[in-house]
Amino acid sequence: MPGGLSLVNWIADLEAVVDAAQIDRPFALLGISQGAAACIAYAVKYPQRVSHLLLYGGYARGAYERGNPENARMYRAIVDIARGGWEDHNPVFRQLFTSRFIPDATDAQVQWFNELARTTTSAESAGALLEARAHINVTALLPQVTVPTLVMHGREDGVVPLEEGRLLAAGIPGARFVELESRNHVVLETEPAWPRFCEEMLQFLGGAAPDALAALTGRELEIVDGLVAGHTNAEIAATLFISDKTVRNALTRIFDKLGVHSRTQAMALLRDGGRRG
Repeated sequence: MPGGLSLVNWIADLEAVVDAAQIDRPFALLGISQGAAACIAYAVKYPQRVSHLLLYGGYARGAYERGNPENARMYRAIVDIARGGWEDHNPVFRQLFTSRFIPDATDAQVQWFNELARTTTSAESAGALLEARAHINVTALLPQVTVPTLVMHGREDGVVPLEEGRLLAAGIPGARFVELESRNHVVLETEPAWPRFCEEMLQFLGGAAPDALAALTGRELEIVDGLVAGHTNAEIAATLFISDKTVRNALTRIFDKLGVHSRTQAMALLRDGGRRG
């Protein structure tokens, strides 16, 4: 319900998910866009539970909290448009939302995003969510973050300005900031920013170093993520919506590029940070 759209409730939702998962060791927390604020607040509240904090396309201040009246006025116009035309089968209203998120998307990706937006929430909830996002302000929490933090942000992100990502990194002690060559708020696997995103994330989490992954494509890096997580070929295929055969063929190429001969060797290499003994 729209009435439940608040930072307090988003933190409570995160607490409920973690508790239900019964995680018994510190875990990495990824906050994307609006989710960054809830993850920051969670990491401050439970520093013993969080091993790493990753923030992508995130912000500490919503659109109404940035001291820019003109941008706030334009944001209110977007909220009004969402409330008026979100559920219309003509995607013209949602297109404004989509084009800001993925300006470099293909026509098929745009159509998919437009339809996803229409079928996953109501106009009332979409407007309430956009309004709630605009009032977020967790800047006071940034100096209290004590866990290792990586902040990544698209240079020309049309949804959340680059300076908001820089503000996060500057406010969190010891945080590393990575600027991605991208205009998309949702990074696409077909753009150069995607492999950079994967490489930085894996290195930050203690996985393979960039030199071991530099030769891999974006799709191969996704398969590597599943490999390191211990997933079977079938599980990787299901997650990526590809066939088992495609995964098998990709793994053969990945093994060749990494200079290993088996799944076990590849996992050992990747978990050892890309170094070979």
